[in-house]
Amino acid sequence: MEIIVGKTAGFCYGVKRAVEGAKKELKQNKENVYCLGELVHNEQVIKELENQGITFINSLINNKDIFIIRAHGAEKNIYDIAEKNNIKLKDYTCPNVLKIHEIAGEFSKKGYYIFLCGNKNHPENIGTISYCGDNVYIIENEDTVSEALGKINDAETKKLLLISQTTYSLEKFQKIEKIIKNKINKDIKLVIKNTICRATELRQEETKQLAKKVDYMIIIGGKNSSNTKKLYEIAKKNCNNSICIETEKELNLDELTGKEKIGIMAGASTPKESIDGVCEKLKLLNY
Repeated sequence: MEIIVGKTAGFCYGVKRAVEGAKKELKQNKENVYCLGELVHNEQVIKELENQGITFINSLINNKDIFIIRAHGAEKNIYDIAEKNNIKLKDYTCPNVLKIHEIAGEFSKKGYYIFLCGNKNHPENIGTISYCGDNVYIIENEDTVSEALGKINDAETKKLLLISQTTYSLEKFQKIEKIIKNKINKDIKLVIKNTICRATELRQEETKQLAKKVDYMIIIGGKNSSNTKKLYEIAKKNCNNSICIETEKELNLDELTGKEKIGIMAGASTPKESIDGVCEKLKLLNY
């Protein structure tokens, strides 16, 4: 049996930066260290940080402690509240997310209506929306494009910006882009910025190619991880025998008996330990 682990599996730059930064804050500060929401979407990483001393909360509570902004970013008003109350923030928002905030803020000031592709309940998008002003619509999939176009047609502005959640499906974004170009009124100025991060694009493409050449595909990542779910969707589309797990404990070796090639890909928030654990369990099939 051959085990093939994707080259792009595991922590992306933004997640690695956030996790290492959080651990650094724990070492350097004697004050209590808090994080606004989950630092990243992975239960194993969160439990490790909790054991080391970080407390995860949903709002700023006082001005005597250290507050970490997670990799997904935060709403604009969090920074205003912190400044007014002299609260110490340590910002570990992914640079790619910060770039989207910058773009959204810039085009909102110029009077653009903003279409944001992504999950409306995802923390990254909740933060981005706060930079978009009142004229914003979340496009979760191709089925909601027509409703979105109705919003821009009813709006006073004739300028439209299309952007995306950093971990959105590139394939879906391209389909939505095509639909909008075909259906939008000709008098509306359309600006399209593909804000899906490059690491996400590469990971999705590698998952697609790997799934095509293996007998069984394993996606490793958090149950609440958006990018992990998209990797699983891609894997399943290209390999019928695909599963999505968080750790090796969920792996049933009986299902893998007789498989010659097993592919492994992991989400952007999946630690190396989780990937190694799956690989070690798979090696038992060779004995």
